[in-house]
Amino acid sequence: MHAVRLHAFGPAENLTYETVEDPRPTAGQVRIAVAATGVHLVDTAIRAGDKGPMPELPALPTVPGREVAGTVESVGAGVPADWLGKRVVAHIGFAPGGYAELTVTDAARLHELPDGMDFAEAVGLIGTGRTTMGILQFAELDEDSVVVIPSAAGGIGTLLVQYAKHAGATVVGLAGGPAKVARVRDNGADLAVDYTDAGWPDEVRAYFKGLGDGGRGDAEGRNAGRGAGGRGDAGRAATVVFDGVGGAVGRAAVDLLGAGGTHVTFGWSGKEGPVTLGEGELAERGITQVNPLGPAMMQRAGGENPVRVLELAALEAYAGGYFTPAVQRFPLREAAAAHRALESRGTSGKVVLIP
Repeated sequence: MHAVRLHAFGPAENLTYETVEDPRPTAGQVRIAVAATGVHLVDTAIRAGDKGPMPELPALPTVPGREVAGTVESVGAGVPADWLGKRVVAHIGFAPGGYAELTVTDAARLHELPDGMDFAEAVGLIGTGRTTMGILQFAELDEDSVVVIPSAAGGIGTLLVQYAKHAGATVVGLAGGPAKVARVRDNGADLAVDYTDAGWPDEVRAYFKGLGDGGRGDAEGRNAGRGAGGRGDAGRAATVVFDGVGGAVGRAAVDLLGAGGTHVTFGWSGKEGPVTLGEGELAERGITQVNPLGPAMMQRAGGENPVRVLELAALEAYAGGYFTPAVQRFPLREAAAAHRALESRGTSGKVVLIP
């Protein structure tokens, strides 16, 4: 089979497209003929030699990738034969192996796909979708919510916009460049703004003021006195910021929160780092900061297997019309180009490799 392997940690060019031996499923495992495999920012960190959230760096050479969708083509001992031929999606966990034409994983990780679900969309749900559902546990959204989403054209951002709109919220989506802004607008955001324009916060504040002046009949007076950004101007303010960007853009988005607002921070896509708010600012402004990643997300999800709980929630959100993942496809042999594009913020939606 063909696979993308990493022989030395470093730049994207270290990813090479090679012919390797077919993997064999052991007891309790299946082998999947991969139709789509996901690329995650964690993959780029590991490739560069940073283990990120992983317990340790993989032994080299390694085949990266942990999100796959395809068809079960063989099973190991103890796995029911009726899995054969089924269309499935799985997050294969800490064990890499997704950037390949074939991969193996535990049968317990499989989710059967409904008829009509695209393999690439399924990949966008099994990792990105489950994380989105975990993030959403930390913010109650309804028709009174005013939500700001930096990186709204990304994989998580796309799903957050969709879910917030289904909940009836007013949604402001931020993205870099006209093409991405257009995608955010087409995805349903009430206001789509280019964060590469230095004046974008003023554009959002003007929009919030319009809401307070009667842009939405149910909004009038609801945030009276707290202002756009909590600074005393007439109008509304953000009630939730979903921040996966950090840096200057994340900081400016947090400044749009009004009293009682929540900053949900779940990482940073740039080099400036996350926005960390001190206790003094939180108390003075009457806002809350939460980081849902890690144990907090798993505890909130509950159940014997909270990861699977969130995966099922994401698949159910798709079935219910809440989610339609946006994906950007690259051929498997162009994994290095996919990594470069993701690291430079040159992608929209979930990045997926197609063997």
